[in-house]
Amino acid sequence: MSKISVGVWLSLFFLASLGSSAPQEEPGFPFSWTRFTLKNGLEVVLSEDDTLPLVSVVLAYQAGSIHEQPGKTGMAFLLENMMFMGSLNVGPMQHIGYISRVGGEPSASTTEDITYFYQTVPANQLALVLWLESDRMKALEIDAAKAERAKQSLFDEITQRKAADRYLESLLAFDRLLYPDFAHGHTLLGREEDILRLEVEDIRAFYTTYYVPNNAALVVVGNIDLPRTRELVEKYFATIAPGRKLPLFLAPRPAEKKAVVQAFQDPLVPSPAFHLGYRVAPPYSRDHYVLAILDFLLFKGNSARLYRKLVKKEGLALYVAGGIEKRKDVAVLKLFAMNNNETMVELCQKSILSEFNKLRTSDVSSEELAKAKNLFKRDYLSRLASPLERAVLLAETVFSPVGLDALPDQLSRYMRVSPYELRMAVNRYLVPEISVILNVKPK
Repeated sequence: MSKISVGVWLSLFFLASLGSSAPQEEPGFPFSWTRFTLKNGLEVVLSEDDTLPLVSVVLAYQAGSIHEQPGKTGMAFLLENMMFMGSLNVGPMQHIGYISRVGGEPSASTTEDITYFYQTVPANQLALVLWLESDRMKALEIDAAKAERAKQSLFDEITQRKAADRYLESLLAFDRLLYPDFAHGHTLLGREEDILRLEVEDIRAFYTTYYVPNNAALVVVGNIDLPRTRELVEKYFATIAPGRKLPLFLAPRPAEKKAVVQAFQDPLVPSPAFHLGYRVAPPYSRDHYVLAILDFLLFKGNSARLYRKLVKKEGLALYVAGGIEKRKDVAVLKLFAMNNNETMVELCQKSILSEFNKLRTSDVSSEELAKAKNLFKRDYLSRLASPLERAVLLAETVFSPVGLDALPDQLSRYMRVSPYELRMAVNRYLVPEISVILNVKPK
C-alpha cells in the first residue's frame, strides 16, 4: 500500500471521532505485511510501501537491561555500541560509512527489553543493509581494545546524563523501590563499578546468548518486491546458526501490598521534588488499555488534569510529568514533581491524592474522555506515519504478548475504554496503600 493511501487513512481515522466519545465505525488497518520464520528461528516481517524509492530495515533483538545479571549491568547498552566496531568482513565504524555513502541514515537504540538497529536507505541498497546486519549477527569481533573503547563511551554517556538531569540519581533510586526485582529495577546504562569490571568473556557470552537469529526479528518496510526481498533475506541470514536455548526469564514477584515512603538527599538538586509511583496491570492485559487512556487524561497536554491543577491552578508544582512505563512484563505509573519548598511537596502530594479520590468516586465527562482519547490516537497514529516508524512498531509487536495478528485491533481497544472502566482502574491501582513515594531533598 502506498504512503498516499496510508496518509489518507490516518487523516480519516483521526477525524472520524473528533468531538465524540461514542464508539465509531473505524476504517480498516492502513497497511499489510507478510511474515515468515527462517529455519534458524529468525522472525521476518515484510511490508510494501511504494510511495518513495526508499526502504527501512529494523533488526531487533530481545536483549535489554532486564537480561543482565547482578554485577554485570550496562552490558546491553555497551554491546549496542560494539555492534558498530567491526565484524568479520566490516571494519570498525564501516557499517555507518557504508550506509552514509549511499544516502542512508543508520541508528540504534536500547530499551529495558529490546535493542533495535535501524536504517533507511534507497530501495536499491536493501541488499547492502541485509549483508551488513547479517555479518555482525554472525561474526561480531569482540576484543579487549574495543571493549575498553565501548566502556569509555558508556562512562561518557553516564556523565553527560547526570550533568543534564540533576534528578537522575533520585530516579534510579526510585526505580529500585518501585520495580519488583533486580531485572526490572536497575538502570539501563548500568552501574559504573559494574562496567569497569566487565571482561571480554562477559561481553562475548552476552552476545552469543542474545544476538542470535532465534532471538531476533527482522522487519523490512518500503518500496520492495516481496519475492525478491525474501530471497535476499534467506541469502544473507538463513545460513547463520541459531543460538543455544535462551535462558529462562522468571516472572517478577507480586508487588507487596504496602505503602513505601522514603527520603533521598542530594546536594546537587536545585529544589525539593518527589517521585510517586504505583505498580499497575501488566502490558497488553485488559486493564492496560484503560490505564493508557488514564495516562493521557492525567499527564498529556496543557489540559491534562494534574498539570492544570498542580501547576496552572494551585501553583503547588514548578513542574510535573508522568505516565505509564513498560518494562517487558511489568508496568508502572510514575509521577515526578518539582516544588519550591518542602511544604509545597506535602501540599502537592495531598492535592494529587485528592484528585485520585475524585476519579475513584465520579466518572470523567464524555468531553474530557474524548479529548484524552484523541490525544492518544494522534500519538498512536504518528507511529504509522513513516516506513521506519511502522517497522519499529512491527518489530515491537512481534515480541509482544499479543503478537502481530492482534495489531489491527489494538487502537480500537483503547478507543473503547469507558468512564466506568477508568473509575474501576483508579480504584484498583491508584490507592495510597500500594503507593511508592521518594521525597527528594537538597542537603
